[in-house]
Amino acid sequence: MIDIAIITGSVRMGRQSQKVAYYLEQKLNEREISVDLIDLGEYTLPLLRERVGRHPEPPEDAVEISDRLDKSDALILVSPEYHGSVSGVLKNALDYFRKEFQGKPIGVATASAGGFGGINASNQLQHIILSMGGYPMPQKLLVPKVQDAFDADLEPRQDRLEQTTGKFLDDLLWQTEAFDLKKEQDQSLKQEVA
Repeated sequence: MIDIAIITGSVRMGRQSQKVAYYLEQKLNEREISVDLIDLGEYTLPLLRERVGRHPEPPEDAVEISDRLDKSDALILVSPEYHGSVSGVLKNALDYFRKEFQGKPIGVATASAGGFGGINASNQLQHIILSMGGYPMPQKLLVPKVQDAFDADLEPRQDRLEQTTGKFLDDLLWQTEAFDLKKEQDQSLKQEVA
């Protein structure tokens, strides 16, 4: 079974982007995919002093998140766009990790109050993922006017959002299955050689 971790990238009062994370969780659950939603609002991560693997006494919350990320086959990063960029809390959190992202397919979902859906933040996140040794999906999920995008039951108010979410998840799951198959083949080959 595929395990996907979703990281929500906002802790702001009145935040809206977590709706995207909860919607993605709901849609993955409908596909019987195991989801671990990591809400950064439930953690206290101080400004980075050193990554989890290198810090002599890493913050407990960072260690817990690291363990949760390690168990995942793929990740989805959800961020609002603040001042044309990724949220500061998400960037600080990502800086704590590296090995947890390496060799994994990673989807990017961004949201904005305006009409562009966080396109700048999404591009920056893809670059960060590459720098961490992950594989950013080419397909991104952009949610413009996030404050109006969902009803109270987290149902999208526009058909287009449901369609783009379906395509986004199809691509992420295909890529994850392809990576898992390759890992199994490599493991079998190593066992044959040994």
